[in-house]
Amino acid sequence: AWKRRITIVGEDVGATIITYDDHAGKTDTAGKKHGTFTSHTCLVAGTDITFENITIVNSAGPVGQAVALHVEGDRCVFRRCRLLGNQDTLFGGGETSRQLFDSCTIEGTTDFIFGPSTAVFRCCTIISKKDSYITAASTAAAREFGFVFLQCRLLADSIGRKVYLGRPWRSYAHTVFVGCEMGAHILPAGWHNWSKPEAERTARYAEYNSRGPGADPSARVGWSRQLTDREAAALTEENILRGYDNWRPALLECAPGTDH
Repeated sequence: AWKRRITIVGEDVGATIITYDDHAGKTDTAGKKHGTFTSHTCLVAGTDITFENITIVNSAGPVGQAVALHVEGDRCVFRRCRLLGNQDTLFGGGETSRQLFDSCTIEGTTDFIFGPSTAVFRCCTIISKKDSYITAASTAAAREFGFVFLQCRLLADSIGRKVYLGRPWRSYAHTVFVGCEMGAHILPAGWHNWSKPEAERTARYAEYNSRGPGADPSARVGWSRQLTDREAAALTEENILRGYDNWRPALLECAPGTDH
């Protein structure tokens, strides 16, 4: 998990699968119970790690927290990967960690993209499997960026789902959706305060130029905002991920049919 500068390429995302079924509350081989942060199928703790064409699954089912992918390392890239689970599918761990998810599919139920990392989700398909929340960012107050979704598709596994874009795990959660396609499952309010009214003053939730039946900004909660053209133009992969070392990971073309 701690090795660096490794690229792992699957021959076929549908056939190259890493899967396990740990979950919070399950007893491990040493007789200890797992918590959320030890329930992962795959832990990536090293720097400069790249996965391509790989499916990572937590197959525990709807039993509570069960992480498929836990990323702590910096400068980690996932291209054309599938991350499949239920609650807490993807943990973007590490306050200083930068991650790029390019043309990936991520599915889950509750808070299935969560954590403190800076992560760009570019041209991804995000699938909700329950009436719940997509994101639960815990961005540190000093961090400019948390989770930024660029040109993604937000889908549901069935008609009639009712889903929020996110809720603040920590007070300064930062989550932005730019140019995304939002299905009818996205609730008009868009965002939830996690029953923490005080977080409405500090959470950083924004959208820009999204489309679809779930993208109407007119009914969004008053403590979220719509970005200006200038603000949105600054939300490029390069600006978000640059950091102290001018990191610029290579980008794929958006998959056909995404209209981006």
